[in-house]
Amino acid sequence: MRRRAVSLAACGALVATMTTGCWAEPSAMPAVRDFLIAWQVGNYPAAAKKTIGTDRKAVASALGAVRAQLDAASLRLSLGVSGDQGRVDDAKVKAIAKNGDDADARFSVKVDLGENGQPWEYLGHMHLRRIGGKWKVVWNPSIINPQLGPGQRLAVVSDVPARAPIKDSTGRTVLHKVPTYNIGVVPGHLADPQRTVEQITKAAKFDGGRRLDSERLLGRVRSAPPQKFLSLLTLRYPEQRPLANRLIQIPGVRNEPIETASAPDYAPELVGNLGPATADLLQQVGAPYQPGDTIGVSGIQLLQQRRLAGTPTVSVVAQDPAGRTTQVLKKWDGLPPQEISTTLVPRTQRRADAALKDLPYPASLVAVQPSTGQVVAVANHGTGGENRAFDAHYPAGMAFGVVSAEALFARAGMDPKTKTSCPASVTVGGKTFTNKAHPDAPFSTQFALGCRTTLAQLSTKLDARGLQAEAAQLGIGRGWTASVPAFTGSLPAMNGDGAKAAAMVGEGVQASPLALALVAGAARTGVWRSPYVLSNPAKAADVPSQVLPAEPLSGLQSVLGRSVSGSAGVAHAADVGGSVLGTAALAQDTVNGRSRTVSWFVGGGNDLAFAIAIEGSASASAVAAEFLRGAPAKTTKTTGRTAG
Repeated sequence: MRRRAVSLAACGALVATMTTGCWAEPSAMPAVRDFLIAWQVGNYPAAAKKTIGTDRKAVASALGAVRAQLDAASLRLSLGVSGDQGRVDDAKVKAIAKNGDDADARFSVKVDLGENGQPWEYLGHMHLRRIGGKWKVVWNPSIINPQLGPGQRLAVVSDVPARAPIKDSTGRTVLHKVPTYNIGVVPGHLADPQRTVEQITKAAKFDGGRRLDSERLLGRVRSAPPQKFLSLLTLRYPEQRPLANRLIQIPGVRNEPIETASAPDYAPELVGNLGPATADLLQQVGAPYQPGDTIGVSGIQLLQQRRLAGTPTVSVVAQDPAGRTTQVLKKWDGLPPQEISTTLVPRTQRRADAALKDLPYPASLVAVQPSTGQVVAVANHGTGGENRAFDAHYPAGMAFGVVSAEALFARAGMDPKTKTSCPASVTVGGKTFTNKAHPDAPFSTQFALGCRTTLAQLSTKLDARGLQAEAAQLGIGRGWTASVPAFTGSLPAMNGDGAKAAAMVGEGVQASPLALALVAGAARTGVWRSPYVLSNPAKAADVPSQVLPAEPLSGLQSVLGRSVSGSAGVAHAADVGGSVLGTAALAQDTVNGRSRTVSWFVGGGNDLAFAIAIEGSASASAVAAEFLRGAPAKTTKTTGRTAG
C-alpha cells in the first residue's frame, strides 16, 4: 500500500497554532509561511483563514482537492525558488516583493505523482494584502498552479499506446482480435466514488484470489478527467462474463465493449494472456501501471510486459467544468512498445497441437531445433493453462536411460555391442529391480527393450560423480532458461550403490519435456545447446554449449536408432521411416500420496528433437509418429513394448 508522505517544516509551533508570533518584524513572510505549512500538512481550514477574497470553505475545499485530483503521494511547498524547506534564508526573504500594503511571493511546489509518473515541480505565485496591520493571502485558483483559472480543476491523463504484437518465426502475429468487456466509470457521474470502488474491488476476484488495490484504484478515479469514460479493467469474453455481469450491476459502472488482439492462435500457455493489473501483479511489473490496467498476466505477455506495452504518456491538465481538456500543464512522454519475436514455427506448432488434441490425458510436447537451440513448438493439452512442456516436474523413469547410456559409453568403456544380461530380478546395494527377463544380448538390444535390470547392474561401472557430470553435460540440473521459466531437471541424492542404480533407471530423477528434448537434441547433433524461444529481444546462452565425444555419441545414436527401428524396440511405434532416433518409457512416482504415471517419448528426426509427456498410460511413441507425419494421433493405448 502506498503511503502518502507529509513533510514538516521548521518553526514547529506554526504547524500547531498557525500564528505569526515567532516573528516580530512587520513582514509578509510569516503569513506566506503559515499558509504554505498549513496547505502542505493538510490543515486546509487553517490555510483558508490566511486568505481573503472568497469563501474560506471554498478555499479549503480547493486546496484539499489538489492531492486527490493528482492522486499525489506527497506535496512539498517551500518559500522561494528552491532550498531547504526548513530554513528561511536571505534568498527566500528576497522571494517576497513588498510594495506598501501589497506584496507578491514566489514559492516552489513539488508534487510526487507516485505511480502516475515523475515528480512535478513548478514555481507558484501568490498576492498578499495588508489589512488592519495583518497580511492576508488574496485567494486565486492560480495559487494552486499559475495556469489554473477560475472554475478549473487539475486532472491526470494517461495515454496508453497500442500493445505491440508477439510474432512467430515467420514474422506473423500469434494473436488475433477477440471481443472484450471494457468495464469502467465516468468519475464525475459517481455519487460516491469511494463506495463504487469498494464495490468493484469486492466483486472483482481473479484466479488465485488476486484482487485490485482499492486505495490506488480510488486515487485513479479521483484524479481522472471527471466527464470522460475511464476504463478500469478489461475482461475476456465469454470466459469472464459472470464477473462482467456482476460488475455492471454496481451503480455507475458500465461496459463499453471493445476488441483487443489478445487471444493466442496457439501455445497459449507460453504466449500468455492479458488481464487486469491486480495488486500482486503490480508489485511485479511496477510503475507506471495502475490498478485495473490491461497487462500481461501470464507467459510471455507478463514476462515481457514493459517491452510489449511500453509505458503510458502521462499529462497533468487543467480542465473547465464541462470536463474538456483546456491546457496541458506538464507532460511526461512514455516509452513506445516494442514487438516480441518468438522462434515458434507455425507448421511445426500445428503438428504438435494436432498430435495431442485427441488424447484422453493431459499431455505436453516441446520441439527444438538441435542445431541452434531454438524452440520451434510448444504444445500443452488439458493442462489447465499451465506450461508443463517447460516447467513440469515429471518422473523421468527409463527416459533418463539416454543419459545413463551416454555415461556408460563415455566413462565405462562400453559400446553398443557389449554383451549384457537382462534378468527378471537383480539386487544392487540392497535395492531390488525387476523387469521381464530377456536372453543375454548386446547392450543395444537390451536398451531397445527398455531393460531396467540391465542398467541397474551396469551402474556398478560408474561412480555417482560420473553420472552427475554426464547428466550436467546434457543440461540436466544446469542453470539455463529458455527466455521464460523452465525446469532443467534434477537427480536424487546417490548415497550408496542402491541409490545410484535407482538413478540409472530414472527413479527419483525429475525432468520437464523441454529438458529431455534438449537431451535428444544433443544425441542428434553431438552438441548440447542452451534453448531459447525469443529471437527478439535476442538472448545470450545461459550456459556454454557442450560437445559430446565422437565415440560415445556414435554409440548413443546407435542404441537410440535400434529402439525405434527394431521390431521389438520400445519406441518402434515412432518408426515413420528416415533416421528417427528415440526411446520410450513409462515412469511412475507418488505425488501427495497419489500414484502418477507418465508416458514418455524422447527423440527426433533430421534437425528436430522433441519430448512428449503424457499423464497416463499411453503410447507416446505413436503420438510421436503422428507428430512426425503431421496427422492426428490415433493410438493412445500403451503397447507391450513400452518400458516401465
